[in-house]
Amino acid sequence: MPEKPLLSVITIVYNNVTHIERTLLSVLNQTYTHIEYIVIDGESTDGTVDIINKYKEKIHHFISEKDSGIYHAMNKGLALATGHYVLFMNSGDEIYAPTTVENLLRPPYADIYYGETEMINQNLQSLGTRRHQAPHSLSINSFKYGMPVSHQAIYVRKNLAKPYNTTYQLSADIDWILTILQKAKTTHNTQNYVAKYMVGGLSKTKHWQSLKERFIIMKTHYGLWHTFFYHIIIAFNLARYWVINKKTND
Repeated sequence: MPEKPLLSVITIVYNNVTHIERTLLSVLNQTYTHIEYIVIDGESTDGTVDIINKYKEKIHHFISEKDSGIYHAMNKGLALATGHYVLFMNSGDEIYAPTTVENLLRPPYADIYYGETEMINQNLQSLGTRRHQAPHSLSINSFKYGMPVSHQAIYVRKNLAKPYNTTYQLSADIDWILTILQKAKTTHNTQNYVAKYMVGGLSKTKHWQSLKERFIIMKTHYGLWHTFFYHIIIAFNLARYWVINKKTND
């Protein structure tokens, strides 16, 4: 591993002219200079491409063409990535601060880096931290009762990152990280905020489909009866959090 490993950051976007620039700048303004930036657009028609073109000289790979879904687009980006590590920071989300990557990618180099995520709404107002907080040590067992680390807050060694399973339309990221965790030997909790996540994506608008996919994924990795038991605990914890806080902050 070189002293300054290359980080491939991948952003996918489709018709999000309102928020794409904020995401782009959160990557381009990083003080860590060893970043390869890849932007995959689904052939937007709302002015998104015009915003991206403002920064095209700083973007290493930019594709604008139709795709068959978010994970198909993410696989396009992954195929182009040449970095030692890969991070997905999709439109609407942000790397937490300009110094985040510089403070995170430090030796001894782990297979996975992760941290906390601040949730924001469509008006960019903070909703606080996620209900699931990042565990001290990350393993496949960390995900039994929910996703403790958001997808935007996970930096993965590229040689462990296989393509997403596009059988899943909304929850393939969970299957992806569980598969990686079975191969990863070292993980590192930065114990800092590393991302901002904008609520209200497809997993929320198609919540029932997302939940069904998550159940199938968990059954694949944990077995049927364990998954039933874990979901009872998940439902109890969610209900308890709602009663206390009147929100879910997933």
